[in-house]
Amino acid sequence: MKPLNQCVLYGIVDTGYLRRDQLSAMASQLIQGGADILQLRAKNMSEEEILSLALEIAPLCRGASIPFILNDHPELVARSGADGVHIGQDDHSVADARQIAGPSAIVGKSTHSLEQALEAAEEHPDYIGFGPIFATPTKPDYVPIGTELIAQIHSRLRLPIFCIGGIKLSNLPQILGAGAKRVAIVSDLLQAPDPQTQTARCKAALQNPFPIRGGE
Repeated sequence: MKPLNQCVLYGIVDTGYLRRDQLSAMASQLIQGGADILQLRAKNMSEEEILSLALEIAPLCRGASIPFILNDHPELVARSGADGVHIGQDDHSVADARQIAGPSAIVGKSTHSLEQALEAAEEHPDYIGFGPIFATPTKPDYVPIGTELIAQIHSRLRLPIFCIGGIKLSNLPQILGAGAKRVAIVSDLLQAPDPQTQTARCKAALQNPFPIRGGE
């Protein structure tokens, strides 16, 4: 499985954007486009529905040797074949999530401010999400952080940091210029006319953030 420190593009298959019958196909497109890590976010599904869907997606991620993460539900990690769990500020502690999911499980945590990020790091998650950087319909109640703190948080923490929230191919140069190394992208991939191609374009931008232009 690809190590987290080599992952730069975090894809999220979100039931807020997709019907149940679209989810596995979308997961496949994101994987084929080059997503380095994939999360299933299913806020409006029962545990049994999430388990059923995760059992479809887990083999796709395993075949591509990329981590598969469940949003919430550490108790489903082992049963579903997922590699880990992502928790929010109001969910389990990192230690509790890891105990429930299993000692080898990846545990990531959402943070929405510099203070939360520093506090989360004390819990020793495998990575953190940092955002929302921009306004996003996925988290309408959260005030955007903006790009000003990106460099600061990267200078203070050594663990992988995935910037998230309103990030698109069009603003990736701004995000990367502010010091980001990794991003999670949701709607710009899920709502693209061709999600696989859009994922590939975002991955290329992350791998070559400052291309040489004009033959210079």
